[in-house]
Amino acid sequence: MKNLFEKDFDTRRAGQEHFETLLERKNISIKKIVSWDLRDGEWYLQEEDEWVVLLEGSALIEYESELKALRAGEYLYIPRATKHRVKETSSDALWLAVYIS
Repeated sequence: MKNLFEKDFDTRRAGQEHFETLLERKNISIKKIVSWDLRDGEWYLQEEDEWVVLLEGSALIEYESELKALRAGEYLYIPRATKHRVKETSSDALWLAVYIS
């Protein structure tokens, strides 16, 4: 058994993210993501749908034509082939992401 809120890794550097796969099955993947003061993250154009919830911290998600601000507890659905990126996060932002193919 593990705790979702434990940050059991050593590297914590501004502008970086840590990904941990919690569960992977035929058409679903669940990942824990920790972001540290991320700015202008890479653009994604994924082949799978994504549902993401911000559990701690705050973040800005950027689409090609809009920005969405997220606070702890807020979630969103990103359909496959939707160009997006994490524009910025607070320090130690904690996410839970579910990818569905």
